[in-house]
Amino acid sequence: MVKIFETHAHYDDKAFDEDREKVITGLKENGIYAVTNIGSDLKSSQNTLNLIKKYDFFYGAVGVHPSDVNCLEEFGDDEKAIDAIRNMAKSSDRVVAIGEIGLDYHYEDTDKKLQEKWFRKQIRLARELKLPVVVHSRDAVDDTICIMEQEKVKEVGGVVHCYSYTEHSAIVFRKMGCYIGVGGVLTFDNGRKLKDTVKHTPLASLVLETDSPYLSPQPFRGKRNDSTNLKYVAEAIAKIKEMPVEEVYEKTWENAKKLYRIKDNI
Repeated sequence: MVKIFETHAHYDDKAFDEDREKVITGLKENGIYAVTNIGSDLKSSQNTLNLIKKYDFFYGAVGVHPSDVNCLEEFGDDEKAIDAIRNMAKSSDRVVAIGEIGLDYHYEDTDKKLQEKWFRKQIRLARELKLPVVVHSRDAVDDTICIMEQEKVKEVGGVVHCYSYTEHSAIVFRKMGCYIGVGGVLTFDNGRKLKDTVKHTPLASLVLETDSPYLSPQPFRGKRNDSTNLKYVAEAIAKIKEMPVEEVYEKTWENAKKLYRIKDNI
């Protein structure tokens, strides 16, 4: 039996408002037996808690995305802001990570210092709670690596989600105990850098993700994504590595359980 672990999705997103129940309840018949829903701000983190309470094959990550850290500033008290995340993380044993957190320098008006501040604080919370981190990093590889090294991410490990950097950087992240999150971009014609990274990264360091509802693979690029499309990612990995797709499913399932410290017999 094929068992697929979706390590990064956003089923609380408004894109699923009209048919969320139908989509989620149909996942298992497509081989998706575990899903980690990822928070991107305080509201979506709370929504994630609601989803893991409702669906027994869902796990959750809570945290604030670098583009949304202003919501933490609004507390006017850094410790109260971190408390809000801490309390959510401690509210369920199926909260398995802090994330998604990190740096995003894609836009010119980015407040880099503010992003760095909350990236560091959320890593420290992850270390306090002994949870892995789900890292979002776009156009910010050097600062991401520097902060992760300084804040001792190696103590808890994690995943660099929607990986977009070189195979050399992937080696650095792996040395910090991080997995490489691979999604639909691997199937794109212009995804050569990710293809090279996947080719040279051991299967033991890769996990499958969609970032649903975003980043649909070919042939559905531009349409709403969901976890049933993970088969296209797995097939692309199998083709690049010249191995049976069943081996990709089996190993990435094991990797995801290790990433999120899931010891249950799922």
